[in-house]
Amino acid sequence: MNYFSSNFKLGILGGGQLGKMLLNNTRKFDVYTCVLDASDQAPCKIACNEFHLGDLLDYDTVYKFGKQVDVLTIEIENVNVDALEALEKEGIKVYPSSKTLRTIQNKATQKLFYIDNDLPTAPFSRFAYTSQIKDAIKHGGLNLPFVWKCAQFGYDGTGVKIARTLEDLEGLPNVECITEKLVPFKNELAVIVARNANGEIKTFPVVEMEFHPEANQVEYVICPARIDSKIAEMATQIALNASKAFNHVGLLAVEMFQTEDDNILINEVAPRPHNSGHQTIEASFTSQFEQHIRAVLNLPLGRTDSKVGGIMVNLVGEEGYSGNVIYQNIENIMKMDGVTPHIYGKKQTRPFRKMGHVTIVNEDLVEARRIAQEVKNTIKVISE
Repeated sequence: MNYFSSNFKLGILGGGQLGKMLLNNTRKFDVYTCVLDASDQAPCKIACNEFHLGDLLDYDTVYKFGKQVDVLTIEIENVNVDALEALEKEGIKVYPSSKTLRTIQNKATQKLFYIDNDLPTAPFSRFAYTSQIKDAIKHGGLNLPFVWKCAQFGYDGTGVKIARTLEDLEGLPNVECITEKLVPFKNELAVIVARNANGEIKTFPVVEMEFHPEANQVEYVICPARIDSKIAEMATQIALNASKAFNHVGLLAVEMFQTEDDNILINEVAPRPHNSGHQTIEASFTSQFEQHIRAVLNLPLGRTDSKVGGIMVNLVGEEGYSGNVIYQNIENIMKMDGVTPHIYGKKQTRPFRKMGHVTIVNEDLVEARRIAQEVKNTIKVISE
């Protein structure tokens, strides 16, 4: 099929920043794109060929949108899977598949998938409602501490809480959820696996993630991860095993824990471009966004190794600020060598909302990490 400068249409479900960065590559290749999103202010709106306003969880909306394109992909998991399944039956190519998405959308189903496929993960319990957890603790079926996660619709730290006491359970939504054993770990790692429909597979280097202690969001992504080569090989192989089990097409970001005794456990996966791959835009021969486009169009995959060490700093809304966004001191960070800001196009900020990211590239990773800290301390996302 001729994808370039043709009548071919690529559909993207979701119009957020991940989609916007995907569109940088479709514009480079002159691939016609259609985007569906529920917000008229979606970042993708300025860069796609067609923008469609609609609910991603509504069956009819997603089905009608999908009928207008040749290949359909996502930049967010929370979409109507039944509509995707119907589209697949009618010959529309959907990547990742409805089967993959159905498994990943629900954290309980996702965890059971790991068990069924001999993929290492932390011990967990499944509950139909959060209210059942206290009874499980009372009768000895569950022990504190643990990590509570809502089964569906969690994102960027929302829907996740560490429970060390019964009081920590107060105020949690009474929804389907899981509890995971709180496993001591040295590092949080991630590997992005790319796979096209022909079965060609490539992996990006292992990255290390540093999280904000309050927001449970990634603050820094460091590539390459500062770990032993044997640990990197183990993490990469586990990510490849997960990719094989899902038999996905596109990207699969596999988040993992390196435990205190140097085992690797899968935390979660995402079948799309991911926060742990943003540094690839400047630091890698092929960005994760270009690789996703290559994979879903069944084109040859690009080179995945890094040209230079890269660190990504997330730009999130400062606490105490809501309203029209201002990027305070952005000019100061742009004076720094190897520093590139990416602004997502969200006009309104609020505490901990992802508003952009900054990439720092440097041959010396120690120096890159120092600059990243300086960037973090300098730029502030506030409001008028």
